[in-house]
This record gives sequence, structure tokens and C-alpha cells, in this order.
Amino acid sequence: MPKQRFPKGSEGPVASSSSVVRRTVMVGIVLVVLAGTTGLVGYLTRPKAPKPPPTSDSQTAPPAPHDTSHPGSRGTVATPPHTDDPVTFAKAATRALWTYDTRHISRPEHLSGLEAWMTDEKQYRDWKSVSGQVPGTKLWLRLQDNAQHASASVEEGHLPEAFKTALAQDPGAITQAYVYAVTVIGKQSIAWKHGGSGAEPRQVTLAVQCRPDHDCALSGVLPEVAP
Repeated sequence: MPKQRFPKGSEGPVASSSSVVRRTVMVGIVLVVLAGTTGLVGYLTRPKAPKPPPTSDSQTAPPAPHDTSHPGSRGTVATPPHTDDPVTFAKAATRALWTYDTRHISRPEHLSGLEAWMTDEKQYRDWKSVSGQVPGTKLWLRLQDNAQHASASVEEGHLPEAFKTALAQDPGAITQAYVYAVTVIGKQSIAWKHGGSGAEPRQVTLAVQCRPDHDCALSGVLPEVAP
């Protein structure tokens, strides 16, 4: 896949400290993402809200112990693949996001495993959008009482049409951030004690950073799916 470049200056901050305004701006930026690459960088580099006082949900998760019963995993979270292909990485990241097992791992350990998928570049790292995919502390405990666990299957992944169109119009567009939008479609299957089970189709659009000669990393989860 050719490496391209985002236009310089597209990451300028949006002047807003209000959470309400930020939510409105975020939705607006998603629409821009569908129109071109500038919106993706703008979304990832948007001003972050002030951090709230530490709570059980917001405290830094301790490192998860390596679970040797799950090769290629950190706890029950799979480790990132070694690939420079954004679609291959996004499909693997989606499986990690949609998979959890409250029987064998705590929520902080699960979050610690997911953090291993994130880019180290803070400017393009939206951890809140990723951790927000995980059940909250109270819900996790209820799921744990019910021995709930989930697995995921992925049908396909692709660059959204508007994203591909924008890159084709500006072939040198992406080399500032090397962040790609990738939409993944699949299914999440859930099971719980006493034989309970269910499944539902799901889809998500991820922001994936794939710099040349480096493995891909997760930048964030977009708040809406880009077709």
C-alpha cells in the first residue's frame, strides 16, 4: 500500500474546553473524515478535556501478568501483530476490542493488554476512545458474577470509500501522521454461565497508524462508522 501524506497544518487545535462543545465538534469532524483525510488528523489531535480526579475507572492500570495459557496474549488480550498493513492490523485490533473474558482477568488487566496496541505518539493517540469500548468497572463486576465472556469474528476490513478518494486526489497526503481510517465488519459472540449465549453483527472504524518500516499501532476508535 502506498504511503501518502496529510496536508501540513491540518492538525491545528480546535479552541474549546467545554465537553458539550467538544462533543459537537467531534461529531462534526466525523463528517469531515468521510470527506477527506484532514478530518481524521483533526479528530486525533483535537484538544483533550481536563483529566478528572482519579477514580477506580481512571486510575492507571497496573501491568497485566503474562498468561502462558494464552500464547500470543497479554492476559486474555491478544498481542498486536507484526504488520505494516493497516487493514490487517485493524482486523486484528477489532478482534482484540470485541474479545474479553471476565472469568480470568480484571478490567484493569484487560485495559493494560489493550494499551499495548496503542501508538506511542501522544499527538495521534486517543486512549479514551479505545478504553470506552470496554465495559465500565461496575458493569464488569456484574459480568464477572455472571461469568460472561466474548469472542469475535471478522468478516472483512477496508479503507472507507471517502478516505480512499481523498488519498487518490492527493497522493502525497498521509506522510505527516501515517494514520489510516479502516472500517471492520464482523460479529461478537457472548456467553455466560448456565449455557447462556448470544451473538450480534458489529462494525467499527478505527484510526490506525502505520509508519514506514514500523509495525502498525492503534490511534483510536472513531465515534461513528465510515462506510
